[in-house]
Formats: sequence, C-alpha cells, structure tokens
Amino acid sequence: MTVEQHEQPDIRFEFPLSRRGDTLPPECAWLREQRPVARVRTLTGDTAWLVSSYHLAKQVLEDERFSLKETAAPDVPRQYALTIPPEVVNNMGNINSAGLRQAVMKALSPRSDRELPGWLRQQADSLIDAIVAEGAPADLRAGFADPISAALHCRVIGVPLADWRRLMSGLDTAFMTSAQPFEGATANWHKDHGYMVRWLRKQRSAAPGERSGLLGALAGLRDSAERDGLTDDLLATVAVSLFGAGAVSTSAFLVHAVLALVRHPDLITRLHEHPELIGRAVEELLRYNLSIGDGLPRLAMADVRLGDVEVKAGELVLVLVEGANFDPEVFQDPDRLDIDRDASGHLSFGAGRHFCPASALGRAHAEVALAALVDRLPRLRLAVPLEQLVWRTGFIKRVPERLPVLW
Repeated sequence: MTVEQHEQPDIRFEFPLSRRGDTLPPECAWLREQRPVARVRTLTGDTAWLVSSYHLAKQVLEDERFSLKETAAPDVPRQYALTIPPEVVNNMGNINSAGLRQAVMKALSPRSDRELPGWLRQQADSLIDAIVAEGAPADLRAGFADPISAALHCRVIGVPLADWRRLMSGLDTAFMTSAQPFEGATANWHKDHGYMVRWLRKQRSAAPGERSGLLGALAGLRDSAERDGLTDDLLATVAVSLFGAGAVSTSAFLVHAVLALVRHPDLITRLHEHPELIGRAVEELLRYNLSIGDGLPRLAMADVRLGDVEVKAGELVLVLVEGANFDPEVFQDPDRLDIDRDASGHLSFGAGRHFCPASALGRAHAEVALAALVDRLPRLRLAVPLEQLVWRTGFIKRVPERLPVLW
C-alpha cells in the first residue's frame, strides 16, 4: 500500500462502522445515496472501496474478477489482520478433489440427514427446559443460541456433542478482528486444528459403518483411491473452518432474530398461532439482521468499473451487506420487518461463486430453533432496556455479550 493511497483526501469513514446490531448504522443511507462506492480506511490502516448499494454489491459478488481467495495473499490491503492461515480464507475454493467437494456439500445439505429436524427440535426443547427450570431472567445467547448452533455443527462435522463448549470457546479468538496479528491467534488455530486431526484419525480407525459426519466421510476418502493429495492436515483444516464459520454465523443470526422478534411481540404471537409462517419469517429476518459486522472482502484482479468509480487491480473492495439488504430500490420500506414481503433476494448468504454452501442448513437450523422458541415461550421479551445491551467490539460479527430475556 503506497503513501499516496493512505492519504486519499476523499476518505470520510473508518471501517467497520458501528458495532451495535440493534440499529442500522446511520452512514448506510448517506453512503448508498451519495457515494455507493466510497473510499474507507480499514483497521489495518489500508484503504478500500466500500460498496453499499444492492445492485453494485451484487455485481461485485458475482464478478469473478473480484477474488476472495486473493484477499489472503501477502502484501495486499486488508480489512483486518489474518487470525487463521491464509489457505483457510478460501477453503471451499481450494478444494480440487471431486470426492472432497462432494463430501463437504453432502455434509452441509440438510437433505442428507433425515433425522436432523427432529433431533434439532429435541436439542432445542432440552435447552428451553433447562432455561425454564433455572428461571427468569436467562441469557438466551449462552443458554440457547450458542449451544444449539454448536450442537448442529458437532453433528455435521462428526465430533462429540459433549465437546461443544471447548469448540465454541475458540471462536472468540478465531474470529477476532485486529489491526495486527497476535500470538494467541496462531496458538488457537493449532489447538483447534489438532483437535480435528485427532478426531479424523479416530474416525479412520473405526469400522466404516461406525463413522459419522463430515469427518467420517473424509476418513473414507483417505482410505480410498481418491486419497492422493488429501492429507490429514488438509482435511482437518476443512473441518475446523466449516465448524467455525458455521457455528459463529448461525449463533449470531439466532441472537439477532430473537432480538428482532422481542421488539415485535405481535410477530411472536402471529408465529405462535401460525407456525407454518416460520420459513417466510426466517427469510425476512435474514434480510433484516445486522449480524454481518464487517464487509464481505474481495480483491480486484483487474481494473473494473463500479458505478462511477474505476476500481484498479490490486485494490480491496468491501461489500456492505446491510447497505444492500436495506436498499429501498429493491426492498420497499426496508426498515420495516415484514414477513409478508418477498425477501429472497437478500445478500446475507452472499452471491455468485462464493454463495454460502451451507445456506439450506442455516435456514433449516433457524426454522427449527425459532419455531421452538415461539412455541414454548410466546411471551418472550427483553429483561433489560435495549440500550443496556453490551455489543462486542473487535469481532467479525455484531453480537451482544449477553441477551437477557423474560418469558
């Protein structure tokens, strides 16, 4: 990054924007209307183009001249320091074995596990039972969102459910955003990676009929004719990254979905009385949620025209998802939570080549979890004033440290 780029006079904003997730950052509307492609300064001190309108955001996500993989290359502008090895940033893109790709996609498909919805509902009910038994108020993040998200991903990956706390604790470090690399990030990665290597090898030592989850499928690949180039280290890396990205995203979304619902008690009542509307509600809650606290990063691999701006090769582009999802040109009256709207075009799962491969799994998880909550706790509400929620800083997601509720 040159001195000239650091000193661009049109930089008006430091990025990321507000870390609060209960209100849309006020800069969003101005950026989208006045400067939909704007220069910002990132945590690392680099400059980037922030894209905040729906159509331009979709252009970036669908144009393969904007690379996710290359954002981990050395000596490129970043939005924050890497806390994981560079090869993990685009793990799915690096999968060049057809068998490995197939195993990953199968593990992430809810259709591959017919018992999953019923099992998830049992997990949800068990967690709600424990919350009710302990009494109100309760922290719904620690008592529900985190454990049910971890449970899903323990099952998908094929590791013991009993290890969920140990696995979730590492995510606080793995997804920390920092201006500089820090020692604990490397140690945290090796700790979680070593855990997955050990469980992969346990799966390999088990009889084929006793293997489970993604690690079980990966163990089979290691034993097959397709094993060329598939090392334990590579396969464990796939498992670590999928668990982390999946669990932190589903938990954060659930927290935001609950926060939206408790602020609209009439909607909780409606969903309680009409559970068939849960799927539609989840889609609108995905559009409405502000959990994606940082821009989706892409590195320009060629000069590309974005609106009125010529983005040069080698420049960093960040997609502001809440800017796109609240764009009134696409979603009428976007500040209103409306489960009767068609919200299917939202960009919460990305778009293009890097559209989230676990989108169907995430939707299924959210539908079961929220259906259980509105069924069992129809009078769910915040236990503290909204403005008293403490929002985490320096994290890839906007999340409150706790979500105290009554019912």
